[in-house]
Amino acid sequence: MESTIVMINLFGAVALLLFGLAQVKDGVSRAFGARLRTGLASGTKSGLRSFVSGFLATIALQSSTATALMVASFVERELVKPRMAQIVLLGANVGTAVTAWIVATGIEWLSPLVILAGLVLYRSGSSSRQGGGAALIGIGLMLLSLHLLSSATEPMRQSPALAAFIGLLDNAWPVALAFSACIAFVSSSSLAAVVLILSLASTGILSAGLIIVLVLGANLGGAIPPVIASLSGPASAKRVTLGNLIVRAIGCLIALPLAGFGADLLEMLPLSAAKLPVDAHLGFNLILAALAWPFSRLLSKLMQRLVPEDAQADTAPKYLDSQELSTPVVALASATREVLGVGDLIERMLMRTSAAFERNDLSKLKEIPALEKRVDTLQQEVKVYLSKLGRAGLSEEDGRRSIVIIDYAINLEHIGDIIEKGLLPQATKKISLGLKFSEDGYAELTKLFHLTIDNLRIAQTIFVTRDFNLARQLMEVKVEVRRMEKQSAERHLERLRDGRADSLQTSSLHLDMLRDLKRINAHIVSVAHPILDESGLLIESRLRKAAE
Repeated sequence: MESTIVMINLFGAVALLLFGLAQVKDGVSRAFGARLRTGLASGTKSGLRSFVSGFLATIALQSSTATALMVASFVERELVKPRMAQIVLLGANVGTAVTAWIVATGIEWLSPLVILAGLVLYRSGSSSRQGGGAALIGIGLMLLSLHLLSSATEPMRQSPALAAFIGLLDNAWPVALAFSACIAFVSSSSLAAVVLILSLASTGILSAGLIIVLVLGANLGGAIPPVIASLSGPASAKRVTLGNLIVRAIGCLIALPLAGFGADLLEMLPLSAAKLPVDAHLGFNLILAALAWPFSRLLSKLMQRLVPEDAQADTAPKYLDSQELSTPVVALASATREVLGVGDLIERMLMRTSAAFERNDLSKLKEIPALEKRVDTLQQEVKVYLSKLGRAGLSEEDGRRSIVIIDYAINLEHIGDIIEKGLLPQATKKISLGLKFSEDGYAELTKLFHLTIDNLRIAQTIFVTRDFNLARQLMEVKVEVRRMEKQSAERHLERLRDGRADSLQTSSLHLDMLRDLKRINAHIVSVAHPILDESGLLIESRLRKAAE
């Protein structure tokens, strides 16, 4: 009976730790999701920035798995280069290790205060503050779980069965590594596995060598969930997660025979024996990052050979299931997922056009007609699918949501048309004729391209979360886009009056691209209209206001 109570307490403490981790990830995503994704996508221009981006993102999300899946999606959309993605994940691994080291510093006594602060923030009202409050509550629960884990493992000091099991593992390190990897895999968190090892180590029943082996297993098992999650994704995403798993596997194979030597070395250093698991975890990931970083380019090329390109993507929808039409809520959720995919296609089209404009590379434009065809097909399929819902049996809220989904799909299709019929021929003309913009004109257009892509990412978030603050922020950006377009046109005309040859050559091209980017932003901002309209902050027409 006593052993049953011990196991219940142990599993309950681990469950609380996993729940706290999930709360932190969800809370941070709600509070900083759009900015975090944009920062991670833009912070990969160099190896050092990529490493730091992965490190900071994982510290914020408390999940290297979430960072891995996020960066894999960026590689899929060509926002991050494959080599830089591997370096991002090296930083993510170190971020997880640092998190484990921080929570092991004995600050679990702060858990009630952190939970209280999180609850106050959560009740403050705004969505971003609620997200921050949820994250603080999650951190408090994580710290509380450490206290519960310590209490749950205390009776194990005198357990003959556990001593026999630990002795078995101590005499079979490969088995111990596999056992720890399974724990990390099942919990989908290397951090949770390391914290559990930390609690067991505090009982004094684990040898230093076994601790290192168990930590190696936690690192290996933590790299498996992202691989499984990306199996249904494109080849580019699978390469990132599989490459990270290969790096960790090679690191574990090299380190396993040296675990005894590593244990002797750590015991010689002035380190706390109680914190040996987190010290070993951090040391392993720092050494692995230093050794694997120079081989990131080679690893990317190897992944391209191991994971071949996907067959040409089908234009058929992925999520629209006619059997779900009998359940409107499920059907609307499926249509939302499908339209988000359309938004990803539009983002890829914009990224390719921007890259072609900046690098004078026509190859970046080849895929745009095929992508636009997929956009047309999918938005038509979404409209037909939602039309089958009809009005019978639909609640007023579901009816409004159906219209919002269709409107957003139509606006995305219009953006695709503008890119294919406007920006594509304009970029092709610039590259084919070797036209050069003035330095100021080039900078203005490049800035507007990047702002447009960022706005689309925010719109995708608004479409799913219906976040009022983000919607208002996007509407304010619309005014900024108008101002940028007007100022750029005025400056361009000034350069024409000054007789600048470069401006004379690219005059119509410059003005046409400004116009098309402004039109694209107008379609992007439309996603915010229903949310602000419901709040009574959106007026229908300035003319109507003047007439009144």
